[in-house]
Amino acid sequence: MDGQWFRRFGDPEPDALRLICFPHAGGAASAYLPLSRSLRPHVEVRAVQYPGRQDRRLETPVADIGELAAIVAGKLAAGEAETPFALFGHSMGALIAYETARILQERGARPPRRLFLSARGAPGPRPGPHDVPADDEAILTAVRRLGGTGVELLDDPELAAMVLPALRADYAALATYSWTPREPLDVPVTVLCGDADPVVAVEEAAGWRTYTRARTEVRVFPGGHFYLDQRLGDVAGTVLRGVRSASAARAGNGARHD
Repeated sequence: MDGQWFRRFGDPEPDALRLICFPHAGGAASAYLPLSRSLRPHVEVRAVQYPGRQDRRLETPVADIGELAAIVAGKLAAGEAETPFALFGHSMGALIAYETARILQERGARPPRRLFLSARGAPGPRPGPHDVPADDEAILTAVRRLGGTGVELLDDPELAAMVLPALRADYAALATYSWTPREPLDVPVTVLCGDADPVVAVEEAAGWRTYTRARTEVRVFPGGHFYLDQRLGDVAGTVLRGVRSASAARAGNGARHD
């Protein structure tokens, strides 16, 4: 796979399923290092590294959900002969993961075994009220409200200035994203959310049920928007059961893509 876009943390087992992970707004591939360690060796995590962060910080960030999804979908479709995969997206990453799955389905390419959508409500024709901060200070306020590891670093003006270009692009992508009705996915979906998330109610997350014809399960964990930082073992267990279940179902159906 393209090492510029997909980052791997360690060597997987030969028969490990691949999990493509999409970071949250302002996030980078390294956000999935803990999950990768928890899933190893059964699942190989490949985290997407968006332009404009970490070692890609000198590149111009992509401020469009659909464009990011199209790039990733194109790279996944080009690897038809590679390992079967599932998709996992957290917060903004859930939208990119969903759009990636939708593009793959529309192109008739190999579909993901399962789609994991975390800390994000089902999309609609307009952005959510928390997706359109008015300026840089509003962006930083929104990020602080969500919490997460290292959020206190934003109180340092120099560090905040370093991450703001990526945050501006990501919030611009959220503010301009508009879901358009199309055929539902044929991919099983697992929705994950925290019971105390300040911006995503459980019922909003459960709204993803109508976006696929396949089975949807909703898992609610104690915690806020970044519940997975505290519930890593439970999240890893949910992912592992989900990918194994989807793989078994595919094998039983004799799907042509596998």
